[in-house]
Amino acid sequence: MFKRQALIAWIALVAISVMPFSALAQTQIKYHSNKYSIQDDVKLGRQAAQEVESQLPLLRDETVRGYVENVGRRLVAGIPSQFQHSEFDYYFKVVNARDINAFALPGGPMYVNRGMIEAARTEGEMAGVMAHEIAHVALRHGTAQATKGQKYGLLAGIAGIAGTIFGGPGVGQLAQAPFAVYLLKFSREYETEADILGAQIMAQAGYDPRDLAQMFRILEQQGASGGGFLSSHPSPSNRYERINREAQMLRVNAGVRDSREFARIQERLRGQGAAPTMAEIQRSGQRYPTGENTGNYPNNPPSGRVAYPSSRYQNYDIFNGGVQVSVPNNWRQINDQSTVWFVPEGAYGQYNGQAVFTHGASFGVAQTNNRNLQRATEELINSLAQGNNNLRMSGGYQRTNLSGRNALFATLSNVNEATGRPEVVRVITTQLRDGQLFYMIAVAPQNERTFENAFNTIMRSVRIND
Repeated sequence: MFKRQALIAWIALVAISVMPFSALAQTQIKYHSNKYSIQDDVKLGRQAAQEVESQLPLLRDETVRGYVENVGRRLVAGIPSQFQHSEFDYYFKVVNARDINAFALPGGPMYVNRGMIEAARTEGEMAGVMAHEIAHVALRHGTAQATKGQKYGLLAGIAGIAGTIFGGPGVGQLAQAPFAVYLLKFSREYETEADILGAQIMAQAGYDPRDLAQMFRILEQQGASGGGFLSSHPSPSNRYERINREAQMLRVNAGVRDSREFARIQERLRGQGAAPTMAEIQRSGQRYPTGENTGNYPNNPPSGRVAYPSSRYQNYDIFNGGVQVSVPNNWRQINDQSTVWFVPEGAYGQYNGQAVFTHGASFGVAQTNNRNLQRATEELINSLAQGNNNLRMSGGYQRTNLSGRNALFATLSNVNEATGRPEVVRVITTQLRDGQLFYMIAVAPQNERTFENAFNTIMRSVRIND
């Protein structure tokens, strides 16, 4: 009996020793004291993101951005339930800068430098840095650290974000507001926590946490040439060993392995020539340096990778304040000649030299020769159909209401010339006091019904002040 028990114990010991990660006793992490609310994190992150995107050049390549977004979504799904915040809106964008850097803002916005993607050797190493940043957001480190510096008001220092990223007085001397330091430069204690939770997120998402340790080693080997990441993320002692020790206590979920897609993304970036450094961007004072496409949409066709509309909406004033509208906060505004579009990333581009949109809503004002609403609407639809043999009316006009005015609603079918996919085009019109025709056009692929609720919400939000 004794020998049998000893044999069973020996077999169990061997089984444990050969398991890559055993999930027996992962490190427990707790929130720090924080006087700010979840809503404060969200509000602060949104305002900071607006500043970031007004100062830094985002990479206008939807294939690369969509790939990074997919990796980010996988990691977000791996956040432990006790650190999930339904109010947070995680999204991921790529900065066209050579420096090896990445940062995330309270509430979820994350920015990954192109230099970080190019420096990583595997998808897992890139995902490790992203998981570390997601951990800072999930643990609310920005506002927790701000709580310690209570002499600074929460919303008073947002204008310091870009300066902090540039590593000094940024564009417009934005670094003068010290609160930015609390959002992006963390203590060694917080760095250790983000390493640990980042490793746990990676394992849950199917990545080997040891890739995070390896990426930090690469960054340390880069030294001063590695850009801004280590300068804003002070290295705790024994970081490499600490992450690997945590990794031994974790079991990696099956399903994700380093893919050839990462190599294709790196090859795609190498084909675009060298990105500017942050110093070059700062010296030029240009968000998009000379030589880069400065149009409102990328030269490539729409990527086809389009996120569902956010349940949170953002208010916009368009046409010099004459119209107010609310749109999902993960859509962006694009001014295309006399029309204003609101579209999700990946839903716009160029095809045969023409702007193409696959999802979104546009607003415009058309001159017509008719005071009759239906005839004026027919003129508009006829102008849309010029040169497009695929555009067809589906049924007749329906009476509706737009901003308290009589309006018409028409549904059209089309085949998108860039994607070849059938799509539904919704046209809503009403007349302004001067007789001009105000219109909203909503477009989405025929089989994507998730956009209908968003379009209805947008239509109900329209306020016309003429």
